[in-house]
Amino acid sequence: MSGRPGRVWLVGAGPGDPGLLTRKGARAIAGCDVLVYDYLASPAIVALAPPGCEKIYAGKKAGSHTLSQDEITELLVRLGREGKRVVRLKGGDVFVFARGGEEAAALHAAGVPFEIVPGITSAIAAPAYAGIPITHRDHNTSFTVATGHEDPTKGFSSLDFTKLANPAQTLVFLMAMGNLAAIVTKLRENGMPADLPVAIVREGTKPAQETLVATLETVVAEAERTQFAAPAIVVIGNVVREREALRWFDRGPLFGKRILITRPLEASRELAEQMWEIGAEPVIAPAIAIGPPDDVAAARAATAAFGSYAWIVFTSQNGVDAAFAHLAERGADARAFATAKVAAVGSKTAAALAARGIVADFVPEKFDADEVAAEILARTLPRDRVLFYGAQAMREGPIEGLRAADRRVDLVAAYKTTAIVDPQMAQAACDTDMWTFASASAVNAFLANVPGARELASAKTVACIGPVTAGAARAAGLAVDVVADEATVEGLVQALELAAAG
Repeated sequence: MSGRPGRVWLVGAGPGDPGLLTRKGARAIAGCDVLVYDYLASPAIVALAPPGCEKIYAGKKAGSHTLSQDEITELLVRLGREGKRVVRLKGGDVFVFARGGEEAAALHAAGVPFEIVPGITSAIAAPAYAGIPITHRDHNTSFTVATGHEDPTKGFSSLDFTKLANPAQTLVFLMAMGNLAAIVTKLRENGMPADLPVAIVREGTKPAQETLVATLETVVAEAERTQFAAPAIVVIGNVVREREALRWFDRGPLFGKRILITRPLEASRELAEQMWEIGAEPVIAPAIAIGPPDDVAAARAATAAFGSYAWIVFTSQNGVDAAFAHLAERGADARAFATAKVAAVGSKTAAALAARGIVADFVPEKFDADEVAAEILARTLPRDRVLFYGAQAMREGPIEGLRAADRRVDLVAAYKTTAIVDPQMAQAACDTDMWTFASASAVNAFLANVPGARELASAKTVACIGPVTAGAARAAGLAVDVVADEATVEGLVQALELAAAG
């Protein structure tokens, strides 16, 4: 047994959209040693676990249990007694028709400290994402959430259908698809009107969300005809009538689209989050990785000489990150820049500098290497020292013009981009509707991983961040459909939305 006390966090992951995870839940996941997660937990949330965290899948869905509930409870107790920091990640809320109460009771009995982090239940979130308010002053004064799947060992039902069959309230049934016909029959037998609206929301809050609207009289037949299956919730009541006016999530131009993200893993999160926000499903398949340059000593030495330059040009956020990492190694900070002026290629690069106390003196409107060099030439004098600090693959061409004009230019590699070999990328490319690229190196690495990509691209939407990347993609034989005017994540998302809407 470990010398330190263990602790278990029972965390509600919410209904699916990773943006609905609470900040407290995210903190617990980021600090855990072991993550025990459910079938309904979003992969994007599972990915928040730190490197080295042990991940244990304990998913349970109808007819398929990876671990029994007793085995899950025993696992939590054992890990807690071993001194581990454990997160038990559960879909929705910890206690709303989940087994969190039983797990917490077992931890208490075993003397293992625990915390409860509530989550947003699908009973509230799924109707909201379908445009159905759970309460509305024109339709109801209360709502009831009930399970459609009671403990089969009880031998009887605890649901009182004489009270549930009240058209003045909203009924929400969770886990009810297997017993839908029986539930509808009981409600009808107890006086619920046949024309009362019913909605079934499948995969609520996710890009795969589907909503079926019917009445008590027709819903069973419609669910069978359309093969509506779990995971889904059932909403019964006049509030369903508000859907056509209030639906929002499934009306966006990119709703339900699967979008391939080829950026480095650490840079993919921002774009993935924005895809979720607009109802698209991000598929992260990094084509490249960012690492140290071949000559780390030169990169380190350049930061030590920052104060000797008239201008320092950062060509990307990666260069900023690398520079400040080297400064931190020797206990230095932004004061190392002394009187040097700073240029930042791109708003994200400028923001990365600003976050560290450096306000860029120049940010070009667009990233064109020749234009940046011309602007630096106009801002400098002969014999001025200029440092370009960026990718190892930076082009020498634009720099030669500066040197010819008697500027002393150093081109230093702050980082290196390497191609990733991923046997799964070809399948991801086939399974997605749109491909996104943020650099020429990502385009080339993607093509190396996806035989026949040029032909396959004709059935996809190919989008690039900025004209430089678009030019590289076209030169490689890809037909480019969308080019972001602004070479940022926001610019790419906006361009994709406009293209999809038009």
